[in-house]
Amino acid sequence: MSFSIESKLGDLLDNETTKAILEKHLPGISTHPQIAMGKGFALSMVAKFSGGLITDDLLQKVNAELSAL
Repeated sequence: MSFSIESKLGDLLDNETTKAILEKHLPGISTHPQIAMGKGFALSMVAKFSGGLITDDLLQKVNAELSAL
């Protein structure tokens, strides 16, 4: 299975390797109180509702690491 920022957040958090990548760039994302609401959406979509916490720069860095898997 390949991963990217278009992968569902829930799938990324369910995989230990991809979860570690998310936590590296977005510390605390896996334990955020509202994270359950976003698990069914792509990370790129969740970023739009993050209030600027997930920037385009961060998405690019995360996507590069996910794509390299």
